[in-house]
Amino acid sequence: MKRLVSALCLLLSVCVLPQTQAAAQGYGQGKAVDSLNRPTGAVEFQAEYADFGACALTDDPQQIILTFDQGYENGYTAGILDTLKEKGATAIFFLTGDYAKKEPELVRRMIAEGHVLGNHGMTHAAIPTLTDDALEEEVMSLHRYVLEHYDYEMQYFRPPCGEYDLLSLEKVHSMGYRTLFWSMAHVDWKTDDQPDPQAALAKLTADAHGGAICLLHSVSATNAQILGDLIDAFRAKGYKV
Repeated sequence: MKRLVSALCLLLSVCVLPQTQAAAQGYGQGKAVDSLNRPTGAVEFQAEYADFGACALTDDPQQIILTFDQGYENGYTAGILDTLKEKGATAIFFLTGDYAKKEPELVRRMIAEGHVLGNHGMTHAAIPTLTDDALEEEVMSLHRYVLEHYDYEMQYFRPPCGEYDLLSLEKVHSMGYRTLFWSMAHVDWKTDDQPDPQAALAKLTADAHGGAICLLHSVSATNAQILGDLIDAFRAKGYKV
């Protein structure tokens, strides 16, 4: 009888245990590429998580999407917008709450010049560490702020630092958002250790591929300097930007 009771208790304890959260992961597209020059890490991510509203590539083989993460203003965004306007190109700008509140002139200019605003989190929090309620507040409080102050409804989310897990992707998708990662990038966010402009231009040009989502940071002096040449280089390869 004692053995039976112990077995039943063990069974019950297993049945009522809450489902554990999937392990948090840090996204990276990797260096290996397929026959179309697409990073295999991005291709595999797309195949695994597309049903959860997440993507690292688009389906358009002639398109490259430029995206800029806007954590804070470092004096280069106006010049970046000037270059985009000159080249007739548009981009997605992923705003944090701090940026949306402190840089209304630049944000309004982004909207007026036809760019897309994306959600980078109200506080730039690591989303896999948040409860469901906290994650909803992190995303939707910024959504509401931008809607109220700029009359703009965002629909794309980028997880800070590329950190995610399956449950957070599902939660963000349930809020009506698509989560955008990337398939090409370079180390551009270290403001005191900027990459050589010509080396950066050569790397990004060589990494170009159809359906690419290109991650850039607007705090980068290098990005501001090479952006016009980069757009020209992409177009010379036959891509729309």
